[in-house]
Amino acid sequence: MTDPNQLAHWFPTTVDVDVRVGAAMSLDFPNGGPDEMKGEVTELEPPRLFAFLWGDELLRFELEPADGGRACRLRLTHFLPRSNEAARTAAGWHVCFDRLDQLVTTGAAEAPSSEPTEEWLELYERYIEAGMPSGAAVPGSWLWKHPLHRERRQS
Repeated sequence: MTDPNQLAHWFPTTVDVDVRVGAAMSLDFPNGGPDEMKGEVTELEPPRLFAFLWGDELLRFELEPADGGRACRLRLTHFLPRSNEAARTAAGWHVCFDRLDQLVTTGAAEAPSSEPTEEWLELYERYIEAGMPSGAAVPGSWLWKHPLHRERRQS
């Protein structure tokens, strides 16, 4: 969870950090996207807990033993400052955790894109259909031309 070389396979940004509470972080989207974001490590209890600010958002990753200690469960709590970001963010984390599952299962995974992809769009639509708040800006001009998204924005 804290090794930038491993994060590069499943986390949406590159991470530059001295892993200690209070340390500054640099989070950069490698495939374009938003500008570099700053963060700060807020909690750290290796290997169980890693929490940090990502801009104005708080992310908290927790590992818990599962299956009698033969496995573990990763829990992410992402505190969003604006509710309309929920569907967009959930779809993004869904893609990231699919990559993490691929990394754990096969030993390799392609880093998620910081731009909306068809994979992300399908998940985004599913989260909206499930009633999750939406409406936040989404990077990538092609998305606004997508028929499903255009219809939803007009309703």
